[in-house]
Amino acid sequence: MDLLHFPPARGGAGRVLLVMLPGINDVADSFVRADFMALLAGHTGGVDVIAANTHADQYLEGSLVACLADEVVGPARARGYRRIWFLGVSLGAMGCLLFAREHPDLLEGVILLAPYLGASGTIARVLGKGGLGSWQPGEIRAPDDELALLTWLGGTWRTGLARKGCYLGYGLDDRFASSAALLAPHLPGERIVALAGAHDWPTWSKLWSGILALDPFAVRPKFAPGTDPP
Repeated sequence: MDLLHFPPARGGAGRVLLVMLPGINDVADSFVRADFMALLAGHTGGVDVIAANTHADQYLEGSLVACLADEVVGPARARGYRRIWFLGVSLGAMGCLLFAREHPDLLEGVILLAPYLGASGTIARVLGKGGLGSWQPGEIRAPDDELALLTWLGGTWRTGLARKGCYLGYGLDDRFASSAALLAPHLPGERIVALAGAHDWPTWSKLWSGILALDPFAVRPKFAPGTDPP
């Protein structure tokens, strides 16, 4: 997996490592061209970034999570990182959730920008059944991988990562806005940024700026299960 480091990874338990995943047919350097690194530098110190060049085949073959664990997260933990976040754009947001499903204890949080969570027809049927909290997996016909992810989102995600550390940003005119509509009801409103815009980098850059303004990497106190996060 081809990785870009910003700056060269230092390690250390007190620093945050943010792993960025691009969408399909996109590259890690797009985050640079869209000013994601510059915006991050203007908001906070103490955050190192690895942008990963992922490929559609890794999603299709089911090898993405293992590659990220072996080539990114494992070595990062060996360098001393304990506060690890993922950020994904479009299909990259699905990649974040796939990793979080398999390794929930390795991530402090995820940032999902314009997430793609499955075929539009599948997402529409889940919404039509009342959303993640209401539908039953047997009511929806979908490819196995999509169904497995949606089942996890309807269960463990809603009571775990969604409450602990999940931020969502999307454009109101995004062609995949229905995926964001699945997630939004289960997140605190103060962790959602929605603005005018389509499924493109200018919109995602604005969303990233808006999420940074929410100070996602601040250390917050632990909260008891069954209570609202601070």
